[in-house]
Amino acid sequence: MTSSLHPEWDFAREIRSIFLRFVAFAILVANLLLGGSEGAEGAHVAVVVSYFVISIASVATARYLPGRSWLKTLFVVLDALLVTLLLYAHILAGPVTENHNLTTTSLVVAFILLVHVGLKLERRLVLVFAGIVLTSWVSMLATTAVRHHTADAVSLLAYFFTQDLGLTVSFGFAAFAIYLLARDHDRTRREALKADQRLLNLSRFFSPLIVTELQERGDAVGLERRNAAIMFVDLRDFTSFAETAPARELALVLAEYRQLVTQTIFDHGGTVDKFIGDGIMAVFGQPRPKEDDADRALACALDLVDALSDWRKHGVRYPALDAAIGLHYGTVVGGVLDSGCHSEFTVIGDTVNVAQRLETLAKSLDAPLVVSSELLARLKGPVPPALWTPQTAVALPGRRLPIDVWYLRREPYGRYDIEGVQTALQRSSFQSGPPASNVGIG
Repeated sequence: MTSSLHPEWDFAREIRSIFLRFVAFAILVANLLLGGSEGAEGAHVAVVVSYFVISIASVATARYLPGRSWLKTLFVVLDALLVTLLLYAHILAGPVTENHNLTTTSLVVAFILLVHVGLKLERRLVLVFAGIVLTSWVSMLATTAVRHHTADAVSLLAYFFTQDLGLTVSFGFAAFAIYLLARDHDRTRREALKADQRLLNLSRFFSPLIVTELQERGDAVGLERRNAAIMFVDLRDFTSFAETAPARELALVLAEYRQLVTQTIFDHGGTVDKFIGDGIMAVFGQPRPKEDDADRALACALDLVDALSDWRKHGVRYPALDAAIGLHYGTVVGGVLDSGCHSEFTVIGDTVNVAQRLETLAKSLDAPLVVSSELLARLKGPVPPALWTPQTAVALPGRRLPIDVWYLRREPYGRYDIEGVQTALQRSSFQSGPPASNVGIG
């Protein structure tokens, strides 16, 4: 996961890193001024000056050259070499007869710089720093044991397995613990990145409530049969427009059209299953069916008729792109459809095919909306007021059984004689549709 995903977090972490670096510098200076470096004053002066220069360079590169991983590694190596110099000053620099035990201040600096590297939360840097320090530390202890060795193997081991070796083991254990924390952090960030990417992908097609549900359910989105309302939206003559329109204008029209339709679908709790050029497939009842799926789908379709009509009329730079909408209700198979290299969260089945055919029928009828009688029969409330026209036993391409439909005329809504409409309803051949008293007359 790159640092650009959470810049505020990286900034705060960098501030802490800089603060800790100068805490280590203050300890080095205090150690030098208070005489905590007897016998190694020259080495401590060199460490203090070098560490100050490295700290300034580290802050400058973090400010003006962010994201350079090789620079991070370079400064970690330099810090490790400074710790090694401190160890050398106490372990090997003096005569064999002198006391080579480490001072508390030197140990504090080593551990503080280890924590400083650990705050970067990069396993590679922890390994680099700890590897250099531990290798140098153990090598120096072994060299010291050899320098004190006479001819007795027991004395050699006694000089090697001292309190300083215990401190080395403690440092190694602390480095290992920090490495594990950095590894867990890396794993958490990768999982967070995947979750953010998944959330971003879901947000493009699903309303916020459904995105939340999908996030909570995790991978429990396998294929299963469910009832749903399927809606297809398409623009008439868009292909002809695309042949002559400038690319920029074409992209603008398509983007505004998709944004308008998608937002309207989301507002009614539907999901966008897919974009097919200027065609949009929406589902009401995915990933979980609800009792009012048909009502919300029909309300959405009617809102889209008005919204797309206003968009076409008031967008002066747009051609006369009339919308056609097909709406059907039935059983679908929905969930994640695995296609090898690409998995898709979608619905399939005869209901989807019928909805697509109804959208095509809307174009041939010059109607903005065609609704199947199956969807009207599923309504929990009255049919919204509109200029509905019934058509019975409509044959759809590729389907053996005909279907009864209701459609809107493209003319502006007017008033029908209620008695005449009720007569038309009674004469319609489908028995599963809504009773005449449920049909709203605009």
